[in-house]
Amino acid sequence: MSETPTNTLQYRFDGREDAPVLILAPSLGTTWHMWDRQVPELAKQWRIFRFDLPGHGGAPAYPTGAVTDLAARLLATLDALGVQHFGYAGCALGGAIGAELALRHPERVASLALIAASPRFGTADEFRQRGVVVRTNGLDPIARTSPERWFTGGFVATQPAITEWAVQMVRTTDPGCYIAACEALATFDVRAELGRIGVPTLVLVGSDDQVTGPAEARTLVAGIPDARLAVVPGASHLVPVEQPAAVTDLLVRHFSTAWQPAFDATTGQMAAIAAPPVKPVLTATPLVAPVAEIAPVAVPPEPAAGPDLYDEGIKIRREVLGDAYVDQALASADEFAGDFQEFTTRYTWGEIWNRPGLDRRTRSCITLTALVAGGHLDDLAGHTRAALRNGLTPGEIKEVLLHAAVYCGVPAANSAFRVAQQVIREETTPQQ
Repeated sequence: MSETPTNTLQYRFDGREDAPVLILAPSLGTTWHMWDRQVPELAKQWRIFRFDLPGHGGAPAYPTGAVTDLAARLLATLDALGVQHFGYAGCALGGAIGAELALRHPERVASLALIAASPRFGTADEFRQRGVVVRTNGLDPIARTSPERWFTGGFVATQPAITEWAVQMVRTTDPGCYIAACEALATFDVRAELGRIGVPTLVLVGSDDQVTGPAEARTLVAGIPDARLAVVPGASHLVPVEQPAAVTDLLVRHFSTAWQPAFDATTGQMAAIAAPPVKPVLTATPLVAPVAEIAPVAVPPEPAAGPDLYDEGIKIRREVLGDAYVDQALASADEFAGDFQEFTTRYTWGEIWNRPGLDRRTRSCITLTALVAGGHLDDLAGHTRAALRNGLTPGEIKEVLLHAAVYCGVPAANSAFRVAQQVIREETTPQQ
């Protein structure tokens, strides 16, 4: 295990030092031990590099809220070790990091496997809501429900020890780092860039994955030019844990047959010229029926124009208020109200909320106080949700409203407490 500065990651190696490096990357809430049952076989051909996300598995709790930052920390770790060229297999959030590396640093990635992955993971609202729940209740509610998200019901019933291991893995994660990782997933979206992933890619998914299932996997295969799909039967989201032999077999075959040579900066060419890999139909063992298919290649969309105030405003408005709230406001804007919606998006959110002088927590405190003073209870409900998403705890919101009671009046604060109490109850109660 390594010393871990703030800009690098906790890691370990397995296998021969002279073998090519293969990275195995974890998902949110897990540690490098999720790959334990793949390592013995994979280490016969590759030097296996595993890492922990910040605050996971006892790693130092230096949170970061962007996939790009996690990828940068991984590269800084590899640079310090002299590792320039590698294969990469990542599960869920680990897959997002792999896609980021293949897009921004293709010369470093020899071959890619995206497991239980997606070009966009659910909605930003879902992950920010999970962050609110963790900030209020800690990780225990998320930990207790993780088996039903990660495994099939049959696996949970027959493998109680592994199920309990999964619960404890989440429970011992640093809450602040978990929340930051949720923010990273909330902002991750590479749907428009898939056509630029140029490395050979295996997209692997469990047939029963309800988090990022076969539909998301097919979207990846359709968008990535050199991609193949493998669907593992009888597995859910954490497929390397639930079906270790099948996943190991698929990874061995993929990385053995699809390995792009290193780029030689001195010649401007690949270190060796390799023929394009054959695209076999991949299967997982044991098998009842074929489980892999090749999806058609999608034509990448034209790049979007650079953002203006409205583009910045709608992005920030959605991050703060949530997609559902903003969608409702925009949908209700007819010809009469449409100009106002554009005005408030452009100037309230693209200009004022985008200024660097105050952070979003502070702006939420100011906004709540102003809404109490004006008696704007409808907007107060939306901005109470926004305050929770911006990192205020229920206790801090209570202090803001108590302070407002002194300067805005007790009747105004009384109404505000009723609104905020209901919103906080709805937002911070863990889903069953």
